[in-house]
Amino acid sequence: MTKMISQVLFCLLLCAAGLMAADKNVFDFTLNSIDGQSTPLASFKGKLVMLVNVASRCGFTPQYSALEAIYEKYKDRGFVIVGIPANNFGAQEPGTNQEIKTFCATKYKVSFPMMSKVSVKGNDITPLYEFLTDKSASPKTGGEIQWNFTKFLVGPDGHVITRFEPEVTPDSPEVIAAIEKALNDLKR
Repeated sequence: MTKMISQVLFCLLLCAAGLMAADKNVFDFTLNSIDGQSTPLASFKGKLVMLVNVASRCGFTPQYSALEAIYEKYKDRGFVIVGIPANNFGAQEPGTNQEIKTFCATKYKVSFPMMSKVSVKGNDITPLYEFLTDKSASPKTGGEIQWNFTKFLVGPDGHVITRFEPEVTPDSPEVIAAIEKALNDLKR
């Protein structure tokens, strides 16, 4: 009888853990800002968030201009972009956080929040990207990050709405349509 009770309790614990994991969202994570300040992503609750792994020496780096433009266009409607530098692809983000911050400010006039450099794949992947790329938890948007400037659009509830690969520019019709739809849904 004791063995059966133990098995039932074990099953209940597994189910509870599964439910808790399924309810996990982007706002459960904390990153450091580019200045080293702890930044709970929960501070963006209620907003439409675009998470982008960025790099300063990439063929996609000019996307900073489009990212800044859409941020400026939609920020007053509850939209925020979070730039997350990563050096996982071709060593295209070799600089320090201060060098990255200076580059973004001087070359692209970036005003959206920037985080400290992290790893978005591999053995040292940051927990946020481990969550974002988990294919079993997110079959539609999960999967390994293939390159710099992968974009995740996250709803005001912290759940990923959609993912755009690096080739899809931030000002492309499909990205703008997804932003507009989500912002319109926010107003309701």
